[in-house]
Amino acid sequence: MFYTVGEMAKLLNTTPSALRYYDREGLLPFVERSDSGIRMFKESDYEWLLIIDCLKNTGMSIKDIKKFIELAMAGDSTIKDRLQMILKQRETVKEQIQKLNETLEILDYKKWYYTTAAECGTTSVPRNMTEEEVPEDLRPARRRLKLIHARESEMN
Repeated sequence: MFYTVGEMAKLLNTTPSALRYYDREGLLPFVERSDSGIRMFKESDYEWLLIIDCLKNTGMSIKDIKKFIELAMAGDSTIKDRLQMILKQRETVKEQIQKLNETLEILDYKKWYYTTAAECGTTSVPRNMTEEEVPEDLRPARRRLKLIHARESEMN
């Protein structure tokens, strides 16, 4: 069974223009075309497209995704090269997750801070609370923010 670009885009929750872009960039050498040049996606192309989307979501460049696809199309002699690319990208994602977790901690602290300030009608209440008055899970974020403020004061 074949799928049109629109049908495949719908299955992938993306746009037909994204799939056309991937094709123009050389990421879809496996996609067949009809005699009139229309892209005809097979069910087996779905997995490839998911991998492309996954790598794109990790921040991998189109150039590197293309290299990965080319290596995969070259066969088993490139397994180690592909593994290295995946391992490198996995480390990148772990670093991104760590940064996002740190960002979430700051946002959670600020959510508590402004909720408390709104209840009290002033930011001076949460700002002047002792460490022990701040919820325990929010203290590391507060310490990081206070450290940044202290460094700014030293610079001025």
